Amino acid sequence: MRTIQSGLLLISAASLLALGACNARKDDKPAAATGPAEATVNGVAISQGQVDAVIKQRSNGQPVPPEARKALVDSLVLQSVVAQEAVKQGLDKSPDYLNQMETVRQSALANAYVEDWIKKNPVTDEMLKAEYDRLKASAAGTEYKARHILVEKEADAKAIIATLKKTPAAFDKLAKEKSKDPGSKGNGGDLGWFNPQQMVPEFGAALGKLEKGKITEEPVKTQFGYHVILLEDSRPIEPPPLDSVKPQLSQQLQQQNMRKQIDALKAAAKIELASAASAPAAAPAASAASK
Repeated sequence: MRTIQSGLLLISAASLLALGACNARKDDKPAAATGPAEATVNGVAISQGQVDAVIKQRSNGQPVPPEARKALVDSLVLQSVVAQEAVKQGLDKSPDYLNQMETVRQSALANAYVEDWIKKNPVTDEMLKAEYDRLKASAAGTEYKARHILVEKEADAKAIIATLKKTPAAFDKLAKEKSKDPGSKGNGGDLGWFNPQQMVPEFGAALGKLEKGKITEEPVKTQFGYHVILLEDSRPIEPPPLDSVKPQLSQQLQQQNMRKQIDALKAAAKIELASAASAPAAAPAASAASK
């Protein structure tokens, strides 16, 4: 069973390395952080919480080896040294810096909201079963095992069909010699088992008319050229058991649910776009001409 693959709408935060700059203040008072310090630079702490946050973002929550953590701490130390020098030069008051930090702040808050919402709204077994049943119903149909030979000219395809009518066993050899499909010609044109919906419509329609063990009487024209198709077998589509697809289904439902929640938040928000407000009105002559 094929499940829809889509990216989770986690509003991606800008690199959390930028958080290191928050610790470099003129008054030398470190920003709030969690956990003991893993390093200090001129008395300003790089906390365990900061390091954990960067690791979490970079590794998607997976553990990292000690040497990787040490390398990250070294990187944050260097970053803090440079950030403190930037503060001494007053760069923390520049418009570019302030705009960037506001973007980082909002991005980090958005990520925190998404993670919290997912924890509070887990995918249940009932949701999984309902989604599985829906996908199972939509997957009903027939899948085919077939071979094909793809050529550029209709005349070449007709010549191949004429040869196969006399010598059906020659399909493998002809596919290897004449087919223009690099993905299957080496296997004698073998496409394996597939759902016809995966193919271009003309190819799928031709399969539905073929009997097992038969080849197409006429070349099948598609955007790729002319096909000679041999239907080797067919069978009802059997979806995999629920347990084998639970992780994928759970992720898919999580993505869908999060998308709906964010869409709801957006719908409830009052959003005003400066670009829309400043867009010039259509000229009267242009409007009249379009009628």
